[in-house]
Parts: sequence; C-alpha cells; structure tokens
Amino acid sequence: MNRRDAREKAFQALFQMDVNDMEPEDAIQHVLDEGDDPFLLGLVHGVKKNRANVDETITDHMENWTISRLPRVERTILRIAVYEMVYNEDIPHEVAINEAVELAKLFGEEKSGSFVNAVLSRINKQ
Repeated sequence: MNRRDAREKAFQALFQMDVNDMEPEDAIQHVLDEGDDPFLLGLVHGVKKNRANVDETITDHMENWTISRLPRVERTILRIAVYEMVYNEDIPHEVAINEAVELAKLFGEEKSGSFVNAVLSRINKQ
C-alpha cells in the first residue's frame, strides 16, 4: 500500500475511533481488506498515543475555534497531519500539509481543504 492509501485508511480508522469509540486494532481491521501496513499502523497508533499534544498544537493555531467544535472530518485530518509534522521526521511538512488538503477535498466539505491548509500553514510557520 502506498502512503497516500495508508493515510486514507488511517483517516477512516481514526474517524471510526472518534465516532464509535473503537480500539485501534478494531478500527484498522474494519478499514483494511487484508494485511497490515506499517505506515498505517504507525499513524493510527501514533495519533492515539499523542492525541493530547496533537490537539493542543491544533488548538493553539486556530482562530475562534476549539478542537471540540471542529467537524470530525477536519479534526481527524488535522490530527494525522500534525502528528506527521511533529512526530514523523522523515515526512517533510509540505508533504504532510498537501496530503491533508487532499484528504480534506476527498472526505470534507467544499471549504475543508482551505481550512485545513490555513491551520497547518500556521503550525508550519512556528
């Protein structure tokens, strides 16, 4: 599985965890057809493990929003991207931002991509 596909599956698993309060293993198995992908597993477990710090980073860079007010799609996408930017040194920030914007265009509303881009750009400038 390539990294873009792994990000999509990670988004779906993390979204399931947020909506249904699932454990990571159950959510991953729910979205995978077969096998495991190390990148996907790293994203899902990494976001879950570091969620408090990731959410704090997101909140610190939003204007007039709190993490709890965000729609689940945007919140999940931002969590993946911030995790990659902060905890995954082999992913350039620009790649994490671009991939997040693409996920937002795929799964979000019309303006989701620009919102995600704005928040992540603020974080990247830090």
